[in-house]
Amino acid sequence: MNNIEQTRLNMVEQQIRTWDVFNPDILNIFLTLKRENFVPEAYYDIALSDIEIPLPGGQKMLFPRVEARMVQELDLNKSDKVLEIGTGSGYVTAVLAKLSAFVYSIEIDETNKKLATNNLTENGITNISLIPGNGIEGLIAKAPYDKIFIGGALVEIPENLKKQLKVGGKLVGFIGRDPVMHAIVMEKISEVEFRQKQLFETDIDYLIGEQTRQFNF
Repeated sequence: MNNIEQTRLNMVEQQIRTWDVFNPDILNIFLTLKRENFVPEAYYDIALSDIEIPLPGGQKMLFPRVEARMVQELDLNKSDKVLEIGTGSGYVTAVLAKLSAFVYSIEIDETNKKLATNNLTENGITNISLIPGNGIEGLIAKAPYDKIFIGGALVEIPENLKKQLKVGGKLVGFIGRDPVMHAIVMEKISEVEFRQKQLFETDIDYLIGEQTRQFNF
């Protein structure tokens, strides 16, 4: 086993498994999908490290352990239609695509969208559609979705995103006011009823669309 494959195995065993990620399909994807192919070239050597990797558009890739845990919480099925808010480098997009039928991913930053498009194309991920725009608004044209993955922080989950989720569907994201945030999973019980569970405390960057809102801090 060469050095990078040993490092990849260490990432899965020491970072991801220790965060209660036991789904074999997810573990296998993190073992086989080359995360280093999705990071900016300057960060190639630390692509598998327990850090948030900066992206050209000012955002960051999530920690690998956080990516894996949040994907696991979605409980994805091969028949699922997924909405991703914040494409970033395209790595989580690829993970979601390997576990579902189709992923619609919205990215507000054109530089990141180009990076993700190249990364996904070069890595053979085809069951996706990348859309420019503010993901906080969702994508009504293709709604409803079985699952929604929100890749950055929000103060709270907007009502319009809840409406775009199917009854029985799940949404994962990060909510709160810096520095007190929680990763959450939300299940839509009926058209008007939701069950929400806090997963862990965190502190991550707000989505760009959220940064531009007028907060009442």
